[in-house]
Amino acid sequence: MTLTNKDLDIKITNAEFERFRDFFYRKTGIRFEDSKRYFVDKRLVDRVKKTGAHSFRDYFTAMRFQASGAELQELINIMTVNETYFFREAHQFDCMVEELLDEIVTTQQKKELKIWSIPSSTGEEPYSIAIYLMERWPSIERVDIELMSSDIDSSVLEKAKAGIFNERSVQNLGPSLKKKYFTKTEHGLYQATDDLRSCVHFSKVNLNEQKDMQKYRDIDLIFCRNVLIYFDDVSRRNAAEALYDALAPGGFIFLGHSESMSRISSLFKVRKFKEALAYQKPIA
Repeated sequence: MTLTNKDLDIKITNAEFERFRDFFYRKTGIRFEDSKRYFVDKRLVDRVKKTGAHSFRDYFTAMRFQASGAELQELINIMTVNETYFFREAHQFDCMVEELLDEIVTTQQKKELKIWSIPSSTGEEPYSIAIYLMERWPSIERVDIELMSSDIDSSVLEKAKAGIFNERSVQNLGPSLKKKYFTKTEHGLYQATDDLRSCVHFSKVNLNEQKDMQKYRDIDLIFCRNVLIYFDDVSRRNAAEALYDALAPGGFIFLGHSESMSRISSLFKVRKFKEALAYQKPIA
């Protein structure tokens, strides 16, 4: 009888786990703590079996030297967490339309603004931004907005572009907004309208890759929420510097409620608005 790799009991040694953890950290800036070992091992073993490799060592070697990088992208997709919903931490959206954008337009006399949501996850955040702008910001009629959203995970980007959401994702939207910006599918899901989906340009970006980040400059407002908590101190500082370079002078960044730029970098000025805290790149 011939055994296939699906019949093999794939084990990952401590040394192999360390090698993978270091490799994944170098590629993404994300470091897995020991407490995540079961989570990581389970997903790695699954990929070993699905690719037909007979050991983790064979799989790891093939993955690292694969010219296309497709298997590394598969790993990134299954190892990153994508949990979100519409109007999450809505006080920051309130701040955006009630104070922050008006300040930028008034003080800098801008007629065009760039807003960037990273990570995009499955699209709830960038589409929330678009809805807020169209519903709550009067100046949308006279200011052009370029709304971009990026993620390291290619699979969630495809979901974001498709714009199909379950009931939990849209639970914070009132009936009128659901009716205006979504159509109900035959499976009871919510499909974002063509007009809403056309508001956002999606792209794959790794915060830890300099060549990715160099493409983004002169951004007026960045939403970078609940991602830096997965980085270690070095990666957080590198990401903060990359985000600083991406901002236009006088531009702002929002972080997640448990994150603090003040503990990461001294480059930014802390700004306390009525609804939320933001971090500003000083105007030279």
